[in-house]
Amino acid sequence: MQSAATSVREYLDSLPAERRAIVEAVRDVILANLDSGYSEAMQYGMIGYAVPHSVFPAGYHCDPKQPLPFAALALQKNYVSLYLMGLYFGCTCDSETDEAKWFREAWANAGKKKLDMGKSCVRFKKLDEVPLDVIGQAVRRMPAQLYIERYQLGLATAKSGRPGRKPNLEA
Repeated sequence: MQSAATSVREYLDSLPAERRAIVEAVRDVILANLDSGYSEAMQYGMIGYAVPHSVFPAGYHCDPKQPLPFAALALQKNYVSLYLMGLYFGCTCDSETDEAKWFREAWANAGKKKLDMGKSCVRFKKLDEVPLDVIGQAVRRMPAQLYIERYQLGLATAKSGRPGRKPNLEA
């Protein structure tokens, strides 16, 4: 559900108390681990974490007026969504990135509820289902400069039609 809130505080205040506590706990972990090259603001009706134009002037290729999205956090009708875009840069239809593989393994090793995840969207209903330390590590593992480099490589790869990842020679 997209919110019409214009500030993170307004967004949080609009949430039901029990579900707001879940969003705030995840937000606290993100903020504690977020590289200084990112900023927090409302983006696309969600709490967004993005590379601001002051760091990456080109902005988001789909809408250059927007800063480059990195992560987002939102309350949906039946669950909370955490979008971690850095996990899927370089994914193809038949493979996922090393970051996504690491995330899936770290989540499983944490002993929490089975991961409910699309390419970059992690869905959960209760805070005790979420290994907050894994979320923190995932955010910390992707400083803004590394994210920008992978983003630019992904764009160049898409334009050239050539794969941007090294082949897995161990398979």
